[in-house]
Amino acid sequence: MRVALMVTCINDAMFPDTGKAVVRLLRRLGVEVDFPAAQTCCGQPMVNTGYLDEAVPVVRAYAEAFAGYDAIVTPSGSCAGSARHQHGIVARRSGDPALVDAVAELGPRVYELSEFLVDVLEVTDVGAYFPHKVTYHPTCHSLRMLGVGDRPRRLLEAVRGITLVDLPAAQECCGFGGTFAVKNSDTSVAMGADKARHVRETGAEVLVAGDNSCLMHIGGMLSRQQGGVRVMHLAEILASTEETSAEHSSVELTATNVESDAEVLR
Repeated sequence: MRVALMVTCINDAMFPDTGKAVVRLLRRLGVEVDFPAAQTCCGQPMVNTGYLDEAVPVVRAYAEAFAGYDAIVTPSGSCAGSARHQHGIVARRSGDPALVDAVAELGPRVYELSEFLVDVLEVTDVGAYFPHKVTYHPTCHSLRMLGVGDRPRRLLEAVRGITLVDLPAAQECCGFGGTFAVKNSDTSVAMGADKARHVRETGAEVLVAGDNSCLMHIGGMLSRQQGGVRVMHLAEILASTEETSAEHSSVELTATNVESDAEVLR
């Protein structure tokens, strides 16, 4: 099986440890994964803001970069959802039958990480060890667009040493929503504050999710509130073992990250 890593823009630019964790995890499970260097943005920001024509060359570049792979794995429900559902809309708008066919062929091969592990590799125990108290936030696109269901939770429950606690109002949106956080900053901040409050109520040491965009938003809130909770991507917990310190895989927002996030929300 030829497997490609679709790392996503935000991970490439801000959270490279997540992509590295996916590679370590898949290799530990016997999967050789390639990184197509020609990959760029999936085009979701353009589609979400109505720039469908401008998204055509981006979707075309995506189709060319990932052509020929049996599976495309991404540590993002948001970007997986875009590739599986939005690319078809953009391709049809282009009027290019070849692009329509290419997108239709690639779409079913795109998997969010937990889908690939549970549905394709048919594993829930990936040999991970993470002796910490953790709560899980199901991100909107993974929950509603992809329907990943309880796959991430099943993977977490199989991690040795972990204490998994329920997150109150878990299915409520964190308020990030990409450009929503910029266009509707007051609402976004209020939603993020609610989510951060629920996270603190759990007493968890770590908040985990399958999208770093959501973790960046909630983590910024927790940092400003001095909540004492760090955030980590699901891939980084699943890649952790006794031999690999979780400290090296944690997604911790620095003061610079937090200030940058605050500037965006202004």
